[in-house]
Amino acid sequence: MTASIDHTHAPDLRSWVESANHPDTDFPIQNLPYGVFCSPGNATARIGVAIGDQVLDLAACEDAGLLEGVAAATACTRPVLNELMALQASDRTALRHRLVELLGEGVADEARAQVEGALLPGADVEMLLPAEIGDYTDFYASVHHATNVGSMMRPDNPLLPNYKYVVIGYHGRASSVVVSGTQVKRPSGQRKAVDADAPEFGPSRLLDYELEVGMFVGPGNTLGEPVTMADAEDHLFGLCLVNDWSARDVQVWEYQPLGPFLGKSFTTSVSPWVITLDALAPFRCPAYARPDGDPQPLAHLDSDDNRARGGIELTLEVWIQSQRMRDEGFEPVRLSRGSFSDLYWTVAQMIAHHTSNGCNLRPGDLLASGTVSGADKGSRGCLLELSWRGTEPIELPTGEELKFLQDGDELIMGGFCERDGFARVGFGECRGIILPAS
Repeated sequence: MTASIDHTHAPDLRSWVESANHPDTDFPIQNLPYGVFCSPGNATARIGVAIGDQVLDLAACEDAGLLEGVAAATACTRPVLNELMALQASDRTALRHRLVELLGEGVADEARAQVEGALLPGADVEMLLPAEIGDYTDFYASVHHATNVGSMMRPDNPLLPNYKYVVIGYHGRASSVVVSGTQVKRPSGQRKAVDADAPEFGPSRLLDYELEVGMFVGPGNTLGEPVTMADAEDHLFGLCLVNDWSARDVQVWEYQPLGPFLGKSFTTSVSPWVITLDALAPFRCPAYARPDGDPQPLAHLDSDDNRARGGIELTLEVWIQSQRMRDEGFEPVRLSRGSFSDLYWTVAQMIAHHTSNGCNLRPGDLLASGTVSGADKGSRGCLLELSWRGTEPIELPTGEELKFLQDGDELIMGGFCERDGFARVGFGECRGIILPAS
């Protein structure tokens, strides 16, 4: 069931934390995303909520008695979000309501003083992975990305016939998921030149990023019991940004016959703040409109509610700053801007499909959308597409030609939701800088 709009989404709702009222902030009081952090002088991992340029320490709020009567209070004192993710949606919504009450302009003076004691400057904290990620699944939900990549590999048959019936995905490597800001070492692997007789082993020469949206699982399902479309979003906690770094030369050599492996498993970056479905309620939209002639989803992947509100109007951007750009004083430049609403498959369909064989999901599991690309070139979500496998280089302000990522390049991903009549809700950033191979 899709989260509903209530008083916490009112556009005129304001916080006494002044930075939360700035029109360009990612974290107004209407957002209130969850993350995990530690701070100077206190290395203990705690759950926090972003509000403007501040972080609210929820463990400190519980210690002060500010969460009394809230069912989620105990979960707020844990060092990761898994227990909070496991709660029912109604309990998490009740926590959101309490936080809005504490951070809103109408809060009593005594409570405000206690909340002020639990606030920390966001610039002073270190963000950590938001959850213990037991499993990581990466989907392939953009028909534009799948068609573009397929046309490079199979010009005569770019999109395989199963794509429009089944949600394609693969099981990724949870152990190499890292939080934004973690440096990314260029991987080594087997790669084979087209005209070579045999492969060689060495650093990847075709290192790439993939702009994706991550989905953290909330309450899990029992092994052997599929999740229906009607219940799928009840098993979803919230969304983040994902950069599924990819070694294209390693990937193309290994992906047949079983699919991605070492070309993907070396690092996956996630943004630190998890944006809840409650916060995203005003930005729901119809699912991707399938063109005439495309098959409709099979019954277990279809519902009236999903067709009407299964999409999310989330704008996604990628920026780059090369080492030379930094050295010469150039700011990052934008490579692309796309929309999560362009995905062929919705978040509910990904969950329903993942569990359709009885596979059990657990709180804190990470699902990712796969590269988010749109129909036009400016909305392509990776360099493989933007540079068309290196044949159409992108010129940077320094005159450098960008085909694939070089050592020292920094990628910055951002996302935000905007709609008339509602406050802007942002996702923060997902950053990573490339280090040389060992």
